[in-house]
This record gives sequence, structure tokens and C-alpha cells, in this order.
Amino acid sequence: MNAAATDSFAVLDHVSASYEHEGQVVAAVEEVSLTVPQGAFVAVTGPSGCGKTTLLKLLAGLLRPTGGEVRVGGAPVRGPQKNVGMAFQNPILLPWRRTLDNVLLPLEIVEPHKRRFRSQRSEYVAQANALLASVGIEGFGHRHPWQMSGGQQQRVSLCRALIHHPELLLLDEPFGALDAFTREELWQVLQKLWLERRFTVVLVTHDLREAIFLADIVYVMSPRPGRLIHQAGVPLPRPRTLPDTFTPGFTETYLEIRRRIGDGRPA
Repeated sequence: MNAAATDSFAVLDHVSASYEHEGQVVAAVEEVSLTVPQGAFVAVTGPSGCGKTTLLKLLAGLLRPTGGEVRVGGAPVRGPQKNVGMAFQNPILLPWRRTLDNVLLPLEIVEPHKRRFRSQRSEYVAQANALLASVGIEGFGHRHPWQMSGGQQQRVSLCRALIHHPELLLLDEPFGALDAFTREELWQVLQKLWLERRFTVVLVTHDLREAIFLADIVYVMSPRPGRLIHQAGVPLPRPRTLPDTFTPGFTETYLEIRRRIGDGRPA
């Protein structure tokens, strides 16, 4: 990978996207330009329906833009990306598969792991168990999803998203359905994983505290059609702790982002 690709790993270049709803064409995002350096952690926030999830679909190659270009790793995105992991608000674990087999699922689907899966299964199982241990659920591999709490299921979802060593992790409200205490615990789990592995992350969230705690830069989108109207650098050193959320720097960043969302227009 050349230096330019490294410095601008995930790129939306004047991207617009629309979808059809009840016979009408609806503009989801319009003229969005966003550059995420390799290894960075960015968050995108804004009002409901502003196109945040659409941005993730564009980066994953699950949606084609109607204008502009999407690039990941220096290459134009023309279809689903193998080097991307995704986690959602609902863990979407297969209920008939045990935890370990849910984590291993991407390796059965994504090349080159798919063709190696049978011959290297023991190696992949060791990697999956190591991931489970890293998020605090060592020894849970034999359990079914219905035998675990929501927070434990979301930890499994994170492991599944990371098992194939993606370069880009896309997170769509991953902790939105959890209680406040579990959510804050998982912020710290995710931060630890990111600090250890330094994959590139784009997080979509309505939770401004979550965005500021986790991200290097927080981007604010306008109401639909979504445009990027503000970016805020997070002035907090890492690793971050929950007491950091009560510091003046955190509070000032929170209030500024909240004001931009309320204004709904560029500065």
C-alpha cells in the first residue's frame, strides 16, 4: 500500500446516495467528503434519518453511490469488501450456533479463510478463543446466544466482526440497545481492542458521550439529505477512563457538538 493510501485509508469523495421509497426517490446523503486515515477512530453523529448508516453501507460496498467515489485502501469500492468487519445495534447471532461457531462464521465465508477453514480450523479456534478472552468472556464458547446477556452477546458480535482481521471496522449503534452501565463497560472493551490492534474504525452513534469517549474526531451530519456540517477533534489523551467524561475538555466538546446538531447547518 502506498503512502497516499495509508494517509487516506477510507475515503468518501463528494459522495451522494439515494434510495427508492414508495415510488419516490429519496436523497439519503449529498456531497459528503470524508477522509479517515489508517488506524484512526472516527465517529459520525447527527439526527435520526440523516444518512449515518448509509455512509457505513457505502464504505462496506453494500450500496453504490449515485454520485462521487468511495475508496478503501486506495482502491475504488465496487462491491462488498472483504477487508471490512461490521457490528450492529442487535448482535444478530445465529441462535442454533454456539458462541465459538458464531465467532468463526466469517472465516467460513470470506476468502482466503474459506478455503483454508477445514485444514486450519484448530488455529482459527485458538484465535477465536483468544478474542473471546480479550473481551472478558473466556470460556463462553460453548454457550448459545440465548444463554448470555445482551452485553455478552454484543461482545461476541465484536469478536465475530474482528476474527478475520479486517482493516476497517464499521460500527452501527453497537451499544444502543444496552443499559448505561453495560454500554460504558463496552466502551472500554472496544477502546482496549483498538489500542492493541489499531484497525481503522468508523462508528455511527446517537450517543455523544460514546462518540467523544471513543473517537479521535467526531463528525456531525445535517438532517436529510445528510451533509457533513462540522468536525470536532477530541482533546483527550489515551487510554481514556470514565472519569475523563467529567473533565472540562470533554464537556466543552460535548456542548459544541450538541449545538451543531441543534443548528443543523454548517458554521
